[in-house]
Amino acid sequence: MKKIDMNQLSRRSFLKVAGAAGVMGSGMVLAGCDSNTEQPAADDTSDEEPAGTEYEPVTVHVAFMPNLGSAATLFSAIDQGYFEEVGITVETEQFQAGPAEITAMQSGSVDISQIGHGAHSLCIQGQAKIFAFDQLSQADCVVANKSHGIETGADLAGKTVGVASGTSSEIILQYVLQDAGLTVDDINTVEMDVPGMTTALISGQIDAAATWSPNTVTLEEQLGDDYLVLGTNTDYSDEVAFPGSYVVLPEYAEENHDVLVRFGAALDKGKVYRAEHIDDVAKLLASELGVPEDTLLQSTGEGDWQGAVDAIGNTDTILAYYEAQQKVFLDGGQIEAEVPVEDYVLTDVITESDELYSTMA
Repeated sequence: MKKIDMNQLSRRSFLKVAGAAGVMGSGMVLAGCDSNTEQPAADDTSDEEPAGTEYEPVTVHVAFMPNLGSAATLFSAIDQGYFEEVGITVETEQFQAGPAEITAMQSGSVDISQIGHGAHSLCIQGQAKIFAFDQLSQADCVVANKSHGIETGADLAGKTVGVASGTSSEIILQYVLQDAGLTVDDINTVEMDVPGMTTALISGQIDAAATWSPNTVTLEEQLGDDYLVLGTNTDYSDEVAFPGSYVVLPEYAEENHDVLVRFGAALDKGKVYRAEHIDDVAKLLASELGVPEDTLLQSTGEGDWQGAVDAIGNTDTILAYYEAQQKVFLDGGQIEAEVPVEDYVLTDVITESDELYSTMA
């Protein structure tokens, strides 16, 4: 697979589709379509508004993580009433990592999950299907305490590093070590969730942490001059991608196609609002999550918000992101062989969602 430049991928304007195929494929019921009602002639120039739409009401239980990258689109769409526009009631549940969200879907307690980069390997392995692209993450980071004798990535040799396996924490650490000429065998890893490693690094129990925003904001505040960034997603954006996505189990996708199309359209509106009002969204999430407002306001750069808007209506660009993402997992050994992205990315849902969004915008 060749290198691609994320900034050079083609961008396209929003689709402006209001045809019957797009409408009916999105689970709408057209109002006022009685077959006995006389229809206007084709050349009728009436100024009357087109018939409205009604949706079958549905409630979905959605998993998210407590950061802007995971929660911003979801809560923007909830707060602005975009899900209500398509007949969906959203119930939310907070998790600390994507693999746990997929486990919750498998148990039946969650319908839809927003996952970060690391958990996408489970989608490639067939455990879940991607039905909506959220954004490209810029949140992951390997952070070290300089006072522990660390100045460069090479200084991690023999040090103790906190990592959350199966998440983007593990992936970003892999790339930083690779750049430093090291492997995971050259360091001492400690399995931790991200809040735990934040506490451990501040207290001096570990030397470095593979973490993500907004925990990095807390670490920078607490470590002060000893705060050292050894690598982030953006350091590798010319060759790989780190998408965040909305996923469901394969069987849920088969039984709820129209719900996913409607959900995706509401997310599209949420992406636009997020890009235009990211500070307001940060304040909203601070209240929702019980996180200090200043912390989230300092985290507003953790995703490519406008890039997600530009990708609406351009499924080819989105598929290119997932192809680039696979390179990460192939390089790291999380997957053994390349898999066609169409096997686990529901391109029909993405396209229909974008079409439905264009009638709502």
